[in-house]
Amino acid sequence: MPNLSLQIIPATLEDLATLQAIGRKTFEEAFAANNSEENLAAYLEEGFSKQKLEAELRNENSQFYFAHQGDEVIGYLKINLGDAQSEKQDPNALEIERIYVLQQYHGKQVGVLLYEQALAIAKTRKAPYMWLGVWEENPRAIRFYQKQGFVEFDEHIFQLGDEAQRDVLMKKTLPTLFEK
Repeated sequence: MPNLSLQIIPATLEDLATLQAIGRKTFEEAFAANNSEENLAAYLEEGFSKQKLEAELRNENSQFYFAHQGDEVIGYLKINLGDAQSEKQDPNALEIERIYVLQQYHGKQVGVLLYEQALAIAKTRKAPYMWLGVWEENPRAIRFYQKQGFVEFDEHIFQLGDEAQRDVLMKKTLPTLFEK
């Protein structure tokens, strides 16, 4: 059962430093063990630069949400709609670009609550499906999304520093949510 003191709160431009810190920390926790220090550092510098995050926060088709436990941000969600999607998909689809949670909170339903936030937005927007990319070497995340009803439909290459990595693209069709 989810912790009742956990809150999901939209992130704004004023939260840029917090977003940068949680983004870098959770990405490093998730991928440092399986990637070179140089490639990880290059990605963290580029992917979580203030300029890049500011542009994403200003994009009306991208939205960020923090998972708060009291005053602490312990995870976050990034979704993309329309032309903000990282791969060309249905313009009405919703992309979950990121669900990241601090390692010490894994298994405590934080990822589920962030996922449920994305699902609620998809339902409000009557999205035909949600989709995402997950690294093929991340079985924990793949299992999580399979449990939520996602199935593999394609793949793409994710560049981490000088290494090209294969991401599995997964989707969950949503029309049955909107009947009746």
